[in-house]
Amino acid sequence: MEIIKFIASAIMWAALIYLGIYCVYLFIFSVLGKLVPIKYPPVANSLSKFVIYICAYKEDEILLNSAASALTLDYPADKFHVCIIADSLKPETLVKLKQMPLQVVEVFFENSTKSKALNKAIENTMPGFDAAIVYDIDNVAAPDYLYQINNYLQAGEKVVQGHRIAKNTNTNVAVLDAISEEINNHIFRKSQRVFNLSAAIIGSGMALEYNLFKTTMGQIDAVGGFDKEMGLILTRQKIGVAYAENALVYDEKVSNPEVFKKQRKRWLSAQFNLLRKYGVSGFGELFMNGNFDYFNEIYQMSILPRVLMLGIMPFMLLISFLTPGIGPSCYLWLTATLCCYVGIVVAIPAAYFNGKLLSAALKLPLIFFTMLLLLFKLKGANKKFIHTPHDHTAV
Repeated sequence: MEIIKFIASAIMWAALIYLGIYCVYLFIFSVLGKLVPIKYPPVANSLSKFVIYICAYKEDEILLNSAASALTLDYPADKFHVCIIADSLKPETLVKLKQMPLQVVEVFFENSTKSKALNKAIENTMPGFDAAIVYDIDNVAAPDYLYQINNYLQAGEKVVQGHRIAKNTNTNVAVLDAISEEINNHIFRKSQRVFNLSAAIIGSGMALEYNLFKTTMGQIDAVGGFDKEMGLILTRQKIGVAYAENALVYDEKVSNPEVFKKQRKRWLSAQFNLLRKYGVSGFGELFMNGNFDYFNEIYQMSILPRVLMLGIMPFMLLISFLTPGIGPSCYLWLTATLCCYVGIVVAIPAAYFNGKLLSAALKLPLIFFTMLLLLFKLKGANKKFIHTPHDHTAV
């Protein structure tokens, strides 16, 4: 009996250390991100020349809208160039695209991935650009997006992540997805800059100095999670990632539960695959080179999705109440649970506290169990590209 109690206590302590550190991490970054302002760069006196890559896999109609929108950005026409990477598009779509003042790079892959598409586009890009920007097929940037990004580049930043914001909140799933995006923006982008750490790269709406983009993409062949691998490669070289909060990029949020499940499966698989690939190196970089930024990126690969934390923490708190004397005190679990919930709630923008939030919150138990089951169904998910279909939503 004593051995069983000892093992149970050890498991509970290990769980508290892993989950509790994450809860405190959420709390600190969320709260201080609200209290401590970040610095914005001055308005630049000179203009960078951009190439905008739009990765297009099917979704012909929405691509035509996104491409047309990209061409109307409020920036000198001779200072930006739009390049469509066309994968599996209809012939009539290609005809329409080629009538626009942009470049079309047709790609053909047995197994399509975003990293392959971008590397192929780089091969077909003329020299002379200062920076590269990546859009997803559904992205529509605010008119002043390039000016906002330019301010950071001219201030000396090499990598800048824009502020991706929801284009739609038409279903409960879309509302939760939009809120999740904004929580990420606050905790893992804006608040990271308070501590002079790198903002997390999302995978679209970001800009890199062109030569850096070219050399970094040359090291990436990920099926999924190319953005996460990019963040690891950059921070390992001690190249920081800035966050342009006012550089808005409207992104379509997932409306369909089944699509949501496929998307999250792809994300989780990529996350754990990269953790296996890079995880051990995080400690070496931290202790040998003092690279806390890289270690922080690795740590973010090791954490569970927040929706799981919303269910796991109350469950562990209940277990601690029911098993007094085994493992950590219930008061420690209560403190960790409060840190988790406060950290998440504080990060939600005020605009989302409305009737839609309450209605969407009722979906959380179902999403919790969906995500929990996905943890056991990741085998092989990172070996094949999983496409996320989009609706035709206008801004």
